[in-house]
Amino acid sequence: MSDQLTLTAETRERGGKGASRELRRNGRVPAVVYGGKEEPLMIHVEEKLLMKQLMTGHFMNSVVMIDVDGKQIRTLPKDVAFHPVKDRPIHADFLRISKDAKVHVDVPVVFANEDASPGLKRGGVLNVVRHELELICDADKIPDGITIDVTGFDVGDSIHISHVALPKGAESAITDRDFTIATIVAPSALKSSDGDTTKDDGEAAGDA
Repeated sequence: MSDQLTLTAETRERGGKGASRELRRNGRVPAVVYGGKEEPLMIHVEEKLLMKQLMTGHFMNSVVMIDVDGKQIRTLPKDVAFHPVKDRPIHADFLRISKDAKVHVDVPVVFANEDASPGLKRGGVLNVVRHELELICDADKIPDGITIDVTGFDVGDSIHISHVALPKGAESAITDRDFTIATIVAPSALKSSDGDTTKDDGEAAGDA
């Protein structure tokens, strides 16, 4: 489960581009906390601390406690906008959540036991269709990643969401189909001369 993070913030009374530029010149990033049937709260946070937390790799899937004026607000990061040239954060959005809330998150997938896959051992290639899974889970139990065991999968096989053991309390946000996560395809030297490749109901070609 992702660690809970904390960001110290200060409220900002002025909005607009001018006020935001002034904050950024002083090493601050304007942000807003919204949702929870409350009025949006305009805040600003320290850029260095925000960047440090972004570098953890799981910031967008972590509960972030916003500490403002001595009060802590439980949030989930929803968006961080970056400068198109300098690649610095210029704005952040946070969604208020309750402790027992269900949240919609994108969780990265990790593949395990590749040496136990007959297809990969024979030179097949793991073609990843989805690098992340859209999950609905408890706010305080967001997984860092979902591990998928490829033991036994051969060339031509597809790995679907039905093959994945999700953590307790988590479920796929996509419920209308057994979508493809990855396929094991033959290396170029073993493909048929007509260029046929392995697909699963068209998903391997474009499902994302």
